[in-house]
Amino acid sequence: MWQWLSRRRTRALTSHSGPGDLVELGELIREIRFALLTTVDRDYRLHSRPVQTLQMEDNRTLWFFTDWSSPKVDELHHDVRVSLGYADPKKHVYVAVSGSGSLIRDIQKAKQLWRIEQRAFYPDGPEDERLALLRVVIERAEYWLAPGRTSYLVAAATAAVTRTPVAILGENRKIP
Repeated sequence: MWQWLSRRRTRALTSHSGPGDLVELGELIREIRFALLTTVDRDYRLHSRPVQTLQMEDNRTLWFFTDWSSPKVDELHHDVRVSLGYADPKKHVYVAVSGSGSLIRDIQKAKQLWRIEQRAFYPDGPEDERLALLRVVIERAEYWLAPGRTSYLVAAATAAVTRTPVAILGENRKIP
């Protein structure tokens, strides 16, 4: 397992996107689950806050719960552009997503996405009047899979001995 992971994460950085990159993006988002959602307020300032990703669909759609009284509701009515940043520093994985957000009320979809821990925020369950679904359609995404500290130390030692900088370590994929 370690050898596979090491090979996978030490490929040279590239911006080429392949058919499996969207699948891998979904896996990374599902593993990390929590992101910082950034919206634009009425004064054109960026406003970020943590959100829990409930689902990523194959059609580039991400789903979240929010409250109809949240400032993001007004911000999304003013400007639909959003950004999501995911990070798992222990695994050296980073994901950036940009797209457009919309708010809907759909009790059936809320039931599909519902998890018991959500009751802390929405005591009446998926039918809670305050519960809004935030739907983000991914327009662009990028992810980075960086090697661990040992790979960097080996690369630094190699560069010091050969007096030649090594290629950038890790993997970077852009999904248009």
